[in-house]
Amino acid sequence: MEFLLFLLFLILLAAASSAGLTADSHDSADWKPSDDGRRWRSRTS
Repeated sequence: MEFLLFLLFLILLAAASSAGLTADSHDSADWKPSDDGRRWRSRTS
C-alpha cells in the first residue's frame, strides 16, 4: 500500500511539473561553477 501511495505522489508531482505548477527555488548563486567545491572568483575587479 505504501508503494502505491508513493507511486501516486510521484505521478501527481510529475503532472504538476508538466502543468507548470512547480518552481525552481535555486537562484543564480547556486549554479556558479566551482573547483573542488570552491567557488570561482572573478579576476576583473
